Amino acid sequence: MARPRSARAARPGRRRAGPGRAAESLRSAAGSLRSAAGDAGRALGIGASVARATWGARSCAALTSRPTGTRRTEGVLLDLDDVHRVRKTAGGTVNDVLIAVVAGALRRWLDERGDGSAGVAPRALVPVSRRRPRTAHPQGNRLSGYLVRLPVDDPDPLARLAAVRAAMDRNKDAGPLRGAGAVALLADHVPSLGHRVGGPALAHAARLLFDVLVTSVPLPSLGLALGGCPLTEVYPFAPLARGQALAVAVSTYRGRVHYGLVADGAAVPDLERLAACVRAELAGLVAACDDRTSLIPGPRAT
Repeated sequence: MARPRSARAARPGRRRAGPGRAAESLRSAAGSLRSAAGDAGRALGIGASVARATWGARSCAALTSRPTGTRRTEGVLLDLDDVHRVRKTAGGTVNDVLIAVVAGALRRWLDERGDGSAGVAPRALVPVSRRRPRTAHPQGNRLSGYLVRLPVDDPDPLARLAAVRAAMDRNKDAGPLRGAGAVALLADHVPSLGHRVGGPALAHAARLLFDVLVTSVPLPSLGLALGGCPLTEVYPFAPLARGQALAVAVSTYRGRVHYGLVADGAAVPDLERLAACVRAELAGLVAACDDRTSLIPGPRAT
């Protein structure tokens, strides 16, 4: 006569965890702890960089504004060959030259309108795209950024370019995962409730982190068309952060540089003057480079 099996033995699929499975669980838990500790360390490092960047910062009154809901826009067209001439003579990258042009244009504009540029070094946020691989989830862009002090108070255009180049090199050496400009990456380590609570607060505190947005907008090298008609000029425009008066976007397209300026209409009624200063600054950089080249002695006649 067969003996009835107990209820415990009759349950299918129940097995006691062996030593191997327990060890695997411990290794997984340890890995999660190390990952969490690494995320916390990176977050603390970014927070410390933000504190250092904002400590003692003096905002430029011309670049801050109470939001009025009004906007002014201007487009500036420059020759890319002139930018390359400056780059080859003074060094750096095309992006360094374009940022230095913004710094010099702000200096000219502030002096012309009587605000003065002495002691002014606004913090520019230069976004950096860290694209996720196609296999990553979620897909899309991950934005970081470099925080650069614009040497508006320096009267020498080539010295301004050298200062921008050095600041960008320091940011590149640190990498897009570090530094005050990487504050956007903190969102990866904050739960969804933190996004809902802290997002609006950060939007209102943008001017505490930086003074002006200077962003590069990539465009395809091939010519664009609209309705079968070729586009000869394409001006990018960046969003204006709350409490800020100016945002700058720049693109290169078909051998020319296109600056797009967006400003609060009430705070910057003379945006066309700033656009003229952008043109004048690149011309001044080209002239300074020509003067430097003329001082280099040529080969002696034999």
